[in-house]
Amino acid sequence: MRLNLSLGAAALALILAAPVSGAKDKDKKPAPSPAASFNKNPYPSTYRPYAGTPTLIVGATVFDGEGRRYDNASVEFRDGKMVAIHTGKVEVGAGVQVIDGTGKFVTPGIIDIHSHLGDYPSPGIQGLSDGNEATAPTTAEVWAEHSVWPQDPGFSRALANGGVTSLQILPGSANLMGGRSVTLKNVYSRTMQGMKFPGAPYSLKMACGENPKRVYGEKGRMPSTRMGNLAVNRATWIKAQDYRRKRDAGKLETRDLAMETLAGVLDGEILIQNHCYRADEMAIVLDMAKEFGYKVTAFHHAVESYKIGDLLKENGVCSAVWADWWGFKMEAYDAIPENAALLYKAGACVVIHSDDENGIQRLNQEAAKVQGDAKRAGIAITDEEVIRWLTLNPATAMGIDKQTGSLAAGKMADVVLWNAHPLSTYARPDKVWIDGALMFDAADPKRRPVSDFELGQPGEGDVK
Repeated sequence: MRLNLSLGAAALALILAAPVSGAKDKDKKPAPSPAASFNKNPYPSTYRPYAGTPTLIVGATVFDGEGRRYDNASVEFRDGKMVAIHTGKVEVGAGVQVIDGTGKFVTPGIIDIHSHLGDYPSPGIQGLSDGNEATAPTTAEVWAEHSVWPQDPGFSRALANGGVTSLQILPGSANLMGGRSVTLKNVYSRTMQGMKFPGAPYSLKMACGENPKRVYGEKGRMPSTRMGNLAVNRATWIKAQDYRRKRDAGKLETRDLAMETLAGVLDGEILIQNHCYRADEMAIVLDMAKEFGYKVTAFHHAVESYKIGDLLKENGVCSAVWADWWGFKMEAYDAIPENAALLYKAGACVVIHSDDENGIQRLNQEAAKVQGDAKRAGIAITDEEVIRWLTLNPATAMGIDKQTGSLAAGKMADVVLWNAHPLSTYARPDKVWIDGALMFDAADPKRRPVSDFELGQPGEGDVK
């Protein structure tokens, strides 16, 4: 009898010691993988708009950035946001600064989708050359923002001469996958984070064609051909897909910065900005994007886009192009000045970009050249549509169109008042506001931004 009691007690002890199954087990979740649970924004924007005043520009010709023109209209903004475009009489409230826009023109702030300011700043010397991590064919782990030098004098010249209020800084094109871009507000700040556009998505800069095959072929390594370019790209995307599957299954214990960027592209969180010249290569890249399940947001430079306008329209891909750069290498040879016009005629998205510290100061003139070439080819493009190529279209391709790019109510008050028609050779910004703050005034030398680097040097703050 005592033996039986002893055995019963032992069995009971074993039962009590056993893990409890049931609802509690089902609710218990495994600890998140370090590769799946991490801070995706470790260098957050600290941008804060400069102080502004409620403003009403009256009697101007207004291009809203969305393809509309208003004559003898008024533009109102306050608290950093657009309020309205008025076409009739407007009552002026207390504390509103009224600016006479008679004979002048208003547009949204100009946006450059392709810039290297800060990464390849002025002066252009080796000690400041930080735009290309040309040490491997794919360097998706690098971020352009970590090279941005806020003191680059090019920022202030883009503001004062070109009316540029936002810009995307991209790594260079030596690599098939050059790294992440960063979008900036064109304001003075001591730090990159102080310029960083709040809420803007990252993009991955990719490149096809001559640059990567030349850079790495000369080093005696793959890729040295266009087929090598595609092979390295495809192999890298295969690794990215595998990384993403393991991440989602919780099977990764360590982070991989390059794979995080590529997985972000596959997740739809990071956009693709693809340097590409030839039409046939753009078509192949579109097929590669379908193969691996990502989307190309824009082809940059894209001098042969005119050959595949229908294909680009079908896939919802923008072309960020120059007006007439051509012939500086073989893949730029078959360019035509009607490129953007034919894209527009095909219904595809057109963006005018700079890729140059001087060109960014004259994007309005570049767009005007495109319009003139189109007219000579029998393609009529309205002024208001051309302005869209400098404002809303780049904003859309950068993922910031809900915040800026047009003069719609509620958007950031990024506004340029031009002293002449913005598509005129003689036009210059008269005043530039960013988030409703007056950042440049041609009549007020104190409103001409000067880089710290320029202080005390000849030509300090020159905006000619």
